[in-house]
Amino acid sequence: MKYIFLALFLLFSVLHLIASFLDNQKYRRMTMPFILILILLYYLFSAKKIDPLLVTALLTSWLGDVLLIPKGTKWFVSGGASFMIAHFCFIILFVLRIDFSAVSAVPAVCAAAVYLVLIAAVFKLLAPHIKEKLLCGAMIYYMLCNGAMNVFSFMLLLSKPCAASALAFLGAVCFFVSDALLFYKDYYPKKLWRNFFPVLLTYIIAEFSITQSMLWLS
Repeated sequence: MKYIFLALFLLFSVLHLIASFLDNQKYRRMTMPFILILILLYYLFSAKKIDPLLVTALLTSWLGDVLLIPKGTKWFVSGGASFMIAHFCFIILFVLRIDFSAVSAVPAVCAAAVYLVLIAAVFKLLAPHIKEKLLCGAMIYYMLCNGAMNVFSFMLLLSKPCAASALAFLGAVCFFVSDALLFYKDYYPKKLWRNFFPVLLTYIIAEFSITQSMLWLS
């Protein structure tokens, strides 16, 4: 069954990315809710032992996808809150698998500094175009959570250098890029290339990469 769900995930992902590339909102909205559900089903039928944290992360990511389909600030905030829960779950997943005795403080601090600089650069660009200051603050906090997830995935890679931890770090980086591109698309006056396509391409890679990495590390 797991290969059936994997094949369906790939099919719906391709269909969704084609719809995003063509900026076809109807088919993009029709295919979006299936992607995370199929990743979850693939995980459930692949894992020897189900991790409730990963299941929660995937379900809250799916809920975030659904909440972001309608337009409007309340939907945007609700979707962001759901994704923030997913980020916290991913952070815990990474932390539980890190051998902290094998991680030097210097690269971890450097990684945190890099993400702080990137987040500052993103919001220096976007802040003048976001009218609601509370919303801007919430977005900054959200990206800090995303950045923390990236730092812990980097620490996992340092403590256990292997294909699985590298895939987890790739997923975290793609999540960061996807969220930054989404904010750019929604708030920066200059149009993003192909609108939703780069946002969703990096997002799908992120969710699947982290899920697959957890399967390999289990």
